[in-house]
Amino acid sequence: MIPRPFFLMILAMLALFCAPVGVLAQDAPAIDRSATGGASTLDDILARQTKQKLDDSYRSTDIGDPILAAPETDPLGSLGGISQSEDWRALRYNKADITVSARSPAADVLMQDGGMAWLAFRAGPLSTYGGWALIGTLGLLVLFYLIRGRIRTDGPLTGRKVLRFPSIERFAHWLLGGSFILLGLTGLFQLFGRHFIIPLVGHDAFAPLAIGGKWVHNNVAWAFMIGLIMVTVLWVSHNIPNKHDLKWLAVGGGLFSKGVHPPAKKFNAGQKIIFWAVIILGLSISVSGVSLLFPFELPMFAATFDVLNSIGLPQVLGFGVLPTDLAPHEDMQLAQTWHSIIAFVFIVIILAHIYLGSVGMQGAFDAMGSGEVDEQWAKEHHGLWLEEVKAKASNAKQVGPAE
Repeated sequence: MIPRPFFLMILAMLALFCAPVGVLAQDAPAIDRSATGGASTLDDILARQTKQKLDDSYRSTDIGDPILAAPETDPLGSLGGISQSEDWRALRYNKADITVSARSPAADVLMQDGGMAWLAFRAGPLSTYGGWALIGTLGLLVLFYLIRGRIRTDGPLTGRKVLRFPSIERFAHWLLGGSFILLGLTGLFQLFGRHFIIPLVGHDAFAPLAIGGKWVHNNVAWAFMIGLIMVTVLWVSHNIPNKHDLKWLAVGGGLFSKGVHPPAKKFNAGQKIIFWAVIILGLSISVSGVSLLFPFELPMFAATFDVLNSIGLPQVLGFGVLPTDLAPHEDMQLAQTWHSIIAFVFIVIILAHIYLGSVGMQGAFDAMGSGEVDEQWAKEHHGLWLEEVKAKASNAKQVGPAE
């Protein structure tokens, strides 16, 4: 079971993907099935087509009972005591008495029709809105560059260097950032490859690429999680909000106008927003990723929905009672959907971070490249931090070397 705060975070974005997989479907009105002897009616079919939430108990419980069946010797007796349709319903609702030779988790689930709704969402809204979010972000960054240009220092560079990030901090940053780039590229390849890569290279060439991409994604994930832990430990104390952040936000950090340099310590308000977004999204994507790395071993959503229902949050927000009786495959499908949604949000944020840390701002890359920045750059972008660095250097010089 994952920590309670993560449960609440999941609810914040549930509305983005639960409706297509039937979790938040509107309740359908009661249907009279007396004319069909309890079987499905046209109203049932129409309600399902409009994604209304139906009470399926009239079918899920109609799985036959050999005790009530007519003897097999009678003209209308059924072989085995139940009909084939009842057998299929028992399989569909995971109520059949199944014996399998495999010992893997969920091996006895032979039918799970929720996969079609998951596949439709993955190939439809997820790919469409996620793809446009990436294209839109890149377009906005290009437009910002054309309007604002590269953000340069107002004063001339002094040539005097100040150590901004020591080697351990740069290692943690590049471990996290490099692994994230690989994960993002391989994840997008798995999602969009079928639509864009197969038409270019064909199925035979795509297959080893997809297998290799999956291997990279699964194994680089551990480097990402290690980098996330390192970055959290090294920088969390520097990213606690303070009063200077309000001044920085009030003028947009000076990003939209020249000659504006709000006070900032080691990390300004914008960087703190990025930091906490990386920590929260990184934790979320890691938990769902581990669940996917170990299929059926670490289910997330049944337990998540149970806790949310117990505190009444879904009911207050109008979602009703969330389902907790999920098939193992349904739980994995929800985990994969959540993982993908968080990934798209994460990539959008990191694209903006990469832009400002490279072509968007003069001298920004040096901070994570060599670890040293020009004194003038530090004065304009992190003036309070530069004063602290100079004060420490001055105190150390006055004290002198230890005897």
